[in-house]
Amino acid sequence: MKTSEQRINNIIGQLEGIKKMLGTPERNCFDIIVQLKAAKSALGSLLEQVISAELNQCLPDERLQENNKITKIFKEVINN
Repeated sequence: MKTSEQRINNIIGQLEGIKKMLGTPERNCFDIIVQLKAAKSALGSLLEQVISAELNQCLPDERLQENNKITKIFKEVINN
């Protein structure tokens, strides 16, 4: 599993690539859209990872089942 830092670095790389594509006159709109969707997906994965990690640290162990429900709710909200 990738660390949050690795995911952030990947997202930064994707955004830098998109920035370069947008700055060239011979840009391919399809490639830009694909990269934007990939960056959006990577950001969503990072958000899920951070939410899960933070909830696990913030909630006591006896609330683990409730924590899993809360995590599912957050993931649904993120994906919509």
